[in-house]
Amino acid sequence: MTPAVSASSGQSWFGRTEAWLDDRGKGAWIAAMVLGFVFFWPIGLAFLAYMIWSKRMFSGSCAKRRDHNHIRGMKFKSSGNIAFDAYKSETIRRLQDEQEAFEAFLERLRAAKDKSEFDQFMDDRAKSARSDDSAAEPA
Repeated sequence: MTPAVSASSGQSWFGRTEAWLDDRGKGAWIAAMVLGFVFFWPIGLAFLAYMIWSKRMFSGSCAKRRDHNHIRGMKFKSSGNIAFDAYKSETIRRLQDEQEAFEAFLERLRAAKDKSEFDQFMDDRAKSARSDDSAAEPA
């Protein structure tokens, strides 16, 4: 009976549990971890390791990330109007493309900022090394 339930939902029990905890937010994850420590410490330790590994411990919201990933792969229900459904799917595709382009733009901005900061650090370091060398030469 259990395999039929797993097959119909398309997720394993672990995936369903993870989704259930994500829907309830970070507090549910922390409560599950604490209960795991109370009942059997390796379970609590496993929860803690998973939360750190999956970045659930330090992210803004578990549900937000899950919703973002869920929308990407979601197939919308048909309204019955073929023209509207085509318009809707084209608009959603266009918005997703724009979001990906914007995220790529932000990544390029971050990389450029990191590069300029690193270059500034290297220049400062080189100037410091030169000033140390020139101060040591007259002696």
